Amino acid sequence: MFSTGQLIFGICFSVVFTIALIYMYRKDLKLHKQHYKGTIWVLVAFISFIGLIAAIKFIFK
Repeated sequence: MFSTGQLIFGICFSVVFTIALIYMYRKDLKLHKQHYKGTIWVLVAFISFIGLIAAIKFIFK
């Protein structure tokens, strides 16, 4: 399906991209803590909403 060169490029790209992503997140961690306080509650609300939709789907199935 993929040539050897394409597989090597894909693996190398994934590794380098992940390392760059982690490095940049660590670099901006101080700013994230300052500007994005309380965003965990948005995540909790989103997951709860998806869970509620799934529960309604299984109850009325």
